[in-house]
Amino acid sequence: MKVNKQKLNELDLEASALFARLSPGDLLLLGARPGQGKTQLSLKLTVEAMKLGHQGRFFTLEYSAADVLDLFKSIGEDPADFRNVFEFDVSDAISAEYIMARLSTMPAGTVVVIDYLQLLDQKREKPELMAQVRALKDFAIEHDLIMVFISQIDRSYNQSAGACPGFDDVRLPNPLDLKLFNKACFLNDGKLQFSANN
Repeated sequence: MKVNKQKLNELDLEASALFARLSPGDLLLLGARPGQGKTQLSLKLTVEAMKLGHQGRFFTLEYSAADVLDLFKSIGEDPADFRNVFEFDVSDAISAEYIMARLSTMPAGTVVVIDYLQLLDQKREKPELMAQVRALKDFAIEHDLIMVFISQIDRSYNQSAGACPGFDDVRLPNPLDLKLFNKACFLNDGKLQFSANN
């Protein structure tokens, strides 16, 4: 797979700077419209953590196992290099309860990516989105984990205006208090905007 070295260098710098702003117990909302690189940035952020000795976990309701491996290659990384510290899960059963059951023994500092926020309660038998995010927040704080939630941005957001989206642009098909996320990162057209949501 051909990769753009300049873009990879920029991604490395963004992931490194973003990881430096995160602490165990954080919930980070990572939002952008499709095609802006939010999934790649989340994986690069996980790689940054793993290179510093942490574990990485990636839960996706969006991608297949083959897709995740391809995404790794698209950011210039070989998933085999992280076989002992990285796992991904593509189960249709992914929910807060499912995620917490699989993270119960993870060490402090583990970076957990959830792809993506709006799909957590797509099945009626799952708890409402607010309840799931609250449970994951409590769990992250209790276990000193860093949780990254990839998020969709509403179609009403004017991507062509040049500015990054914000909390007001997050697509919310179901009620959710966005103050549950204490940090956020929004992407648009190569720009990255970080904010603390205190």
